[in-house]
Amino acid sequence: MTSTSTNAPLYLVTGAAGYVGSELVRHLAARGERVRAMARRLKQLAPFDNPRIEPFEGDIRDRAAMDRAMAGVAGVYHIAALFRHANVPDSAYRETNLEGTRNVMEAAIAAGVPRLIHCSTIGVLGHVENPPADETTEYMPADLYQVSKMEGEKLALELFRSQRIGGVVIRPAMIYGPGDTRLRKIFRMIAHRRFFYVGRGDSLVHFIDVRDLARAFILAMEHTERNGEIYIIAGERAMPLKEFAEEVAQVLQVPPPWLRLPVRPMQMLGTLCEAVCVPLRIPPPIYRRRVDFYTKSRSFATRKAQQELGFAPRQGLQGEIRDIIADYRQRGWL
Repeated sequence: MTSTSTNAPLYLVTGAAGYVGSELVRHLAARGERVRAMARRLKQLAPFDNPRIEPFEGDIRDRAAMDRAMAGVAGVYHIAALFRHANVPDSAYRETNLEGTRNVMEAAIAAGVPRLIHCSTIGVLGHVENPPADETTEYMPADLYQVSKMEGEKLALELFRSQRIGGVVIRPAMIYGPGDTRLRKIFRMIAHRRFFYVGRGDSLVHFIDVRDLARAFILAMEHTERNGEIYIIAGERAMPLKEFAEEVAQVLQVPPPWLRLPVRPMQMLGTLCEAVCVPLRIPPPIYRRRVDFYTKSRSFATRKAQQELGFAPRQGLQGEIRDIIADYRQRGWL
């Protein structure tokens, strides 16, 4: 049921200026909920212009700020995280993704907040040898970011399962949708007929529309009978990268990509670029993980979220791609 009263519960969203957090804030406000949108700088929250949205400046690494953020809160959506960056020290990942999570959760517990939804990542599973992966697949993080997210997830599960606070962990698949900048380069390359495969293009990709992900977070908050659980949130199905690229090309009305480059030389080039650029805090032109995007399969089972949260994506791949391309064209990104 949509809330309309000014006395509606107040929800805190950490990472509210990010791609996922901002989408969640908009969804909550559209439902009539009151939202405390938290970001490290107030100017990051300037795009929000809704009386139901309360901007809040704070850093999850600051426990005092988190204590202030919890005042009057009925539930927390913990989205904030430090993603991969070339110009940050290794210690920064644990400071944000583990210790920051600890601050958020302990502040929520101290304030008596009944429920918290923790955003993890499918990356905690690393490379899945036998897809599809599900919630029982063993952890296999492959880099500092994934390790720190695994540690934050384990902490959240420990606090949920010890009944210190209610809540669940959400693991999104590869996130895309209108306004997404991470896959924008791929769409542009296809649009300008410059896209190429590393390998045969038969590795599996599995996406989740950011709008569906926002709905999944809300469902997880509403299902208060579910605690200490992990839910993988992914789209309708996984597909070979080649099928995805050809679908994008069809919507763009351009020829499908055809160029294929050998895997091993590209992996070596990515590794070399990182070895040279990362110590100098220069963004590498080619990352090893970007090469891995073309070669590692990602496929996830979503039955648990369907059965226990009632989650299902609103539309299929073609509709999602059409929405993304329409948005990119409107923004002048293609």
